[in-house]
Amino acid sequence: MDNADIARALQQDGALLVFINVLLQQLGLPVPAVPTLIAAGSLAFGAPALAWMLVAAVLASVLADAVWYFAGRAFGYRVLNGLCRLSINPASCVSQTESRFLRWGLWSLVIAKFVPGFSTVAPPIAGALRMPLPAFLSAAAIGAALWAGLALAAGSLLRDEIALLIELALRYGVNALLILLAVVALWFAWKFWLRQRFEQMARMPHISPKALGEALAAGQPVRLIDLRGATLRAEGGELDGFTVADYEALDRAVQGWPLDALVVTLCACPEDAGAVYAAKEIQALGYRNVRPLSGGYEAWRAYLAAQGGRRFRGDPVAG
Repeated sequence: MDNADIARALQQDGALLVFINVLLQQLGLPVPAVPTLIAAGSLAFGAPALAWMLVAAVLASVLADAVWYFAGRAFGYRVLNGLCRLSINPASCVSQTESRFLRWGLWSLVIAKFVPGFSTVAPPIAGALRMPLPAFLSAAAIGAALWAGLALAAGSLLRDEIALLIELALRYGVNALLILLAVVALWFAWKFWLRQRFEQMARMPHISPKALGEALAAGQPVRLIDLRGATLRAEGGELDGFTVADYEALDRAVQGWPLDALVVTLCACPEDAGAVYAAKEIQALGYRNVRPLSGGYEAWRAYLAAQGGRRFRGDPVAG
């Protein structure tokens, strides 16, 4: 098959191929869509073919986003937490992503396609937070049009260069496949390095729910930070004695606290990722006794239930 055959195939079935590729990628499968869009833009001749491909990409993207939106609306934080557990890098926590979503608002859906890891997470967050459906669909469509349109335009502008690359790939198929595999291997190696870095960071001392409960029952002054996103706080309610904090504003949350105070960070992330991250950041501010809560929100809730639903009002400092 030469370039002419590929071009004819894209002219005949290009929009369908683009639709399927983008749909699978936006649903969360590890199927790269941008290279396909660039190749399609370079090999599809004529404005009508490019226009149909753009329509197909936008429809596929909005359809996938709508699936995640309604999943978030129906199941709330469970969908977000499940996506977080699928991440190779636990430090890229959904709670942190949610805080960015709340800060950027509707614009976060427009730029989501350009931020790695944010594209799949933003729609269920929008659903869980009950964003109006018309506003969601409009923002998702605009973002998809910009994302796919830029990729198709890049392919069209670089038509000659990409055609040369495709010709070389067809001529040296085995070598091209080896290069592709090497790139994929580098990507996984980078993710593995992030994982190792997180595991090293997570070796810091934690505090168990029992130890925290005993400290509060004894009246020890403990500073408590709740890092859960708005979605889970809305579902599970606020926690007595905890200061709600944003990952991007930890310095404001702890401002004025004694540097030698026991500071406990709580999140709802797999492997306490968000709590570990926040604890490290607070330590960097000069606080000497910072501990992530082992097991996070679920462990603390289970501990309170085992204590008969006891709420420790005693002497915890809320802020």
